[in-house]
Amino acid sequence: MLVIKLGALGDFVLAQGPFNAIRMHHPGAHITLLTTPPYAAMAQASSYFDVVWTHGRPPKRDLAGMWRLIRSLRGGRFDRVYDLQTSDRSGFYRNFIRHAEWSGIAPGCSHPHANPERSRMHTVDRQAEQLAMAGILQVPAADLSWLQADLTRFNLPAAASYVLLVPGGSAHRPAKRWPVQFYGELAARLQGRGLQVLMLGTGEEHALADAVEVLCPAAVNFVDRTSFPEIVALARAAAGAIGNDTGPMHLIAAAGCPSVVLFSGASDPALCAPQGANVTILRREPLAALAPEEVASHLNLR
Repeated sequence: MLVIKLGALGDFVLAQGPFNAIRMHHPGAHITLLTTPPYAAMAQASSYFDVVWTHGRPPKRDLAGMWRLIRSLRGGRFDRVYDLQTSDRSGFYRNFIRHAEWSGIAPGCSHPHANPERSRMHTVDRQAEQLAMAGILQVPAADLSWLQADLTRFNLPAAASYVLLVPGGSAHRPAKRWPVQFYGELAARLQGRGLQVLMLGTGEEHALADAVEVLCPAAVNFVDRTSFPEIVALARAAAGAIGNDTGPMHLIAAAGCPSVVLFSGASDPALCAPQGANVTILRREPLAALAPEEVASHLNLR
């Protein structure tokens, strides 16, 4: 059996419930996940898959990589495929596993997600309906309780005395980013309430953390210092979190951390909002119209 989920991070987190549902529906099956390198360790740490392949998205000009993928698909002898990526790319892969049952939207597949409104559904609802049409009727919420990390090296303050900020996001979609000076003002406001501020992100977002530190020198820069399990562990112990519509906020929300997620008109929370027990969505177009004091007022600290 094959499951296809290539990314991105937010989508991979939202697929945790479907992953679990597939495993529960096929408890004795040998299940392979086709994904990409960033998600391999997380997938391997779960109990959902027996094998994790990371060569699911070879570059267009990588003919050797594409041939390796084709050989893997043909040689896998899969009897069923759950295509949770449902992209043109993943649908194309059906050409190399024609004998298998296929859940997805590839032309001619055996278990199509036959809802013309599927593109207007939230990812979680869309995938649950897709699986229902393939015979899997129960899809639980994402559960990251199995994802653990030792946080000793971070020398954290006492539990629930810090707030996570995620000021970054997709570099090629700047409209999804709340102004960094507002994050600085927010950090200073939180610091004034006796809360430590920890900033998360990836390597190229160091400049954003530096800008926040100008207005709040006590803020701690964890950019490019945390793995996915460490982000989840930090979220479990945090008083709350605030961030843009970006992958780490999906991990934080799914971990149960009280979260405020900021959306502009560049993305629609009805389709892709992070899911969790305590998530507040604030949407404004442009995001600069959303004031720091309003954002702070919506943070339900624990």
